[in-house]
Amino acid sequence: MSPTPKSLILDLLSTLSRGAVPVRGLVAAGHLFDIPENRLRVALARLLAAGAVERDEHSHYRLAEVPNAVSNQIRSWRRAAEKRRPWSGAWIAVHGRTRNGARGRGARALRFLGFRGFEPGLALRPDNLEGGVDDARLRLERLGLAAPARVFQIRELDAASERRARGLWDARALRAAYRSTLATLEASAARLPRLARETAMAESFRLGGAAIGGIVLDPLLPEPLLDASELDALIAAIRRYDRLGRRVWAGWISAAAPAELPVGVLGQSLAVEAARTAGGA
Repeated sequence: MSPTPKSLILDLLSTLSRGAVPVRGLVAAGHLFDIPENRLRVALARLLAAGAVERDEHSHYRLAEVPNAVSNQIRSWRRAAEKRRPWSGAWIAVHGRTRNGARGRGARALRFLGFRGFEPGLALRPDNLEGGVDDARLRLERLGLAAPARVFQIRELDAASERRARGLWDARALRAAYRSTLATLEASAARLPRLARETAMAESFRLGGAAIGGIVLDPLLPEPLLDASELDALIAAIRRYDRLGRRVWAGWISAAAPAELPVGVLGQSLAVEAARTAGGA
């Protein structure tokens, strides 16, 4: 998956802790992904009009300081393993259909938090995340789940329902995805130093963003539904790859914003795009 002009701009600006980037720096980065200059400039103008980016008197651009629940969800990928807590066997349930206008955002909110459809109008996930039901309710609302949906805890399902609930997630497919992503990142990490700089930049951006997107959408299942060790190993590998990717992009950052240090997560807005296109729960 390649970035869109919008996701590329947001991602590059989000890697900078201070300062701003001239248009020429964004255009140069766009060339890595075959994004025409006019498309990038149109996307930049739309982001400016929407208040997502700001422009200074030198026509340099920076990310606007506007709270965004989706972006916050993406940036929290590093703490994914820390969000889990021991599972008591209880479930968090979301009941009720969202209004037509909010259906897409509601489905995305459920997907972000690892819910799966149990029956029409009812989605479940294990109650094993920090904050429990109250935190899940707040995060779902911020991510776009609208009334009349209700969020509550369920305990002591009958045996048949318990078996069906535990089977909502394909643990084998999740483990296979962890292993595949880990192998891809390790192979890329070994290859990047031998690649031309621009090729390495594009590869690290794409693969890093795809890996982060997988973590952001991971259901963070508890044991005994899934052994957490492989996910933990993958998150550690993504952290290492992220550091490598930022070193690969350091030349672009120093040229585009000389006073800057690469502190953000390259590819995270690409992860947002992947999340936005993910299916509903």
